[in-house]
This record gives sequence, structure tokens and C-alpha cells, in this order.
Amino acid sequence: MKKILIGTHNNGKFKEISYLISKKYKKISPRTLKIKSPIETGKTFLSNSQLKVNFFSKFVNYPVISDDSGLCIKALGNKPGIHSARLASNKGSFLSAMKFILKKLQKKKDRSATFVCNLSYKGTNNKIVSVEGKVRGRISKKILGKYGFGYDSIFIPQKERITYGEMKKEKKIKIDHRYVAFKKLKKKIKTL
Repeated sequence: MKKILIGTHNNGKFKEISYLISKKYKKISPRTLKIKSPIETGKTFLSNSQLKVNFFSKFVNYPVISDDSGLCIKALGNKPGIHSARLASNKGSFLSAMKFILKKLQKKKDRSATFVCNLSYKGTNNKIVSVEGKVRGRISKKILGKYGFGYDSIFIPQKERITYGEMKKEKKIKIDHRYVAFKKLKKKIKTL
């Protein structure tokens, strides 16, 4: 069976990416191999996802896929953006980070936001293929739903009335930013 390392320590991301990749692959987590996460020094989703895929590929001799993703809120100058996970860790949890965001948006009319995911794949030929997926939407007035992870419970995608956090996994996984990016990646790397 072919192996692929999914370069993330985020359990939610690991599950979503695993679900999208073909069953022909055995999905390996960096946790299993006791590999720590690299320090993300990139200024963009693209540079961080490439930094991660390069880092994790040093430890294995099979393909690696890494993602860098985040929530960009227009009224907050597209923040937290690449600092989405860091905001949650600074605030102590994603729940606290969501409360912080909702407070910041209280007096703002514009609640538009974009979820961005950059996926990078590095095969055994050492070439990196990177793609980006975006889903536009808006920030809800309160935290809604218990599904998903991260900022899912405050993001309502366009054409929807409920947050990612209120959607069953089967629905969310087929419309989110990671799926949009993965579809593009699959066109370039047919084996996935």
C-alpha cells in the first residue's frame, strides 16, 4: 500500500485531508512518527504550506501533503489570516478566539470573510505542487454549531444559511476551502 504523510498536527485537518485522499494510500500523521511542527515563518499561506511540506518531507521517503489555511475577515484587515491558529493559541482556545472576533465585529456593518487553504504536495521527485482554494462567506452574529473545528462555528459560506459548525461532516467536507484546493490538486496529481 502506498503511503502519504499528511503534514499537520491539527486533528480536524488530518481527518479532512485523509477523507479526500484516495483509499489506495495509507495516511500517516507526523504524531505517529514523533515529528514536531516547524515554526511557520512565511508571510503567506503559500509560503507556509511549502515550508511545511519541505520540512516534513525530510523525514520520509514517500509523498507529503501539507496545508496552510485561515480565516480572512475583511473588516479586520483580512486578519487573522495566516495567524488564525496563532490567535487561538494566544487566546487559549478557538472558542476564545471566536468570542474575540465577534466582539471586534460588533459595530461593523461588513461581516464578509474568506476561508483560504493552500495545499502543497511534494512527491518522490522532490517537485512541489501548490494550489489554493477559497470560500467566500460571512461571519455569523454568534457561535453556532458543534461540528467541525477551528473557526467553523462562526463562518457562513455564500449561498448557505448555516455555519460550517452546523453542517454535518459529509456536507461541509464537500464544499469547504480545503475541498476546493484539493480538487485543483487532484487535477494536477491524478494518483491522489
